[in-house]
Amino acid sequence: MKKKRNFHLKSKHMLAIMSIVCVSLLITTFASDFSVQPLKDGAGYIVVPFEKGLNRIGTWMNGIADNFRDVRELAEENEKLQDQVDALKEKNNQLAVDQKELERLEELYSVDEEYSEHDKVLAQVIAKEPGNWYSTFTIDKGRRDGIQVDMNVIAAGGLVGIVTEAGPGWAIVRTIIDDGSNVSGMTVADSDTCIVSGSLELMDSGQITFSQLRDDEGRVSVGENVVTSHISDKYLEGILIGTIASIERDANNLTCTGYLVPAVDFRHLQEVLVITKLKDSAKETGDEE
Repeated sequence: MKKKRNFHLKSKHMLAIMSIVCVSLLITTFASDFSVQPLKDGAGYIVVPFEKGLNRIGTWMNGIADNFRDVRELAEENEKLQDQVDALKEKNNQLAVDQKELERLEELYSVDEEYSEHDKVLAQVIAKEPGNWYSTFTIDKGRRDGIQVDMNVIAAGGLVGIVTEAGPGWAIVRTIIDDGSNVSGMTVADSDTCIVSGSLELMDSGQITFSQLRDDEGRVSVGENVVTSHISDKYLEGILIGTIASIERDANNLTCTGYLVPAVDFRHLQEVLVITKLKDSAKETGDEE
């Protein structure tokens, strides 16, 4: 049985054949009137759509690249704008804080002018008792600054309280709203005296009590201002305590009891003025501080 012989054409022989065919076609083309226009037309039907497709793909790819570049640039610009917004917010917050501080200092200046006959020391509140109200608190001034026990403390509005303890660089203040506070007061119009007592429970409604107000002629009414009295043994005379919110006559028909709205905001104390003068009058009542 004869074996089938496999025919293999070497690559160099294939190259030679292709070269001969190409050269023959070139010679035939130049030597004859053969027109290549049909070939060009046929190539146009194939190549042109292909080129258009490639152009569309290229345009699409460029558009995607441009979009990615635009997105990246927008993201970078947005980040820069966000940084500017954050900086402006921080600056605005600081301006708001500064504005509030300026308003508080202006109010303190007004109080300082109102009680200009007394020397004072400006102090910052640095600590307070737990709770919503500043019933007792610590300030950053003490004996080195001339602060002594029993000195009066005021703030925007009027009377805050009294110094109960003084260290080298700090002092503790008990306010008139504290449960243990009693202040001798008097009405501005008629100088009728009373005792103003602190009450943290009542302060939740924004009030403290007064009692033992002698108003024989019934002229004291709601809206009357009450100040520290001339018979107070520790408080200097004439410092505003608050305004009468309600009043009623006691059963003895001689005195009145009622409620005051304090002149000072005891929920938001930050700065106070300490009057560096002690009242040197003799004690006349054991009920008042």
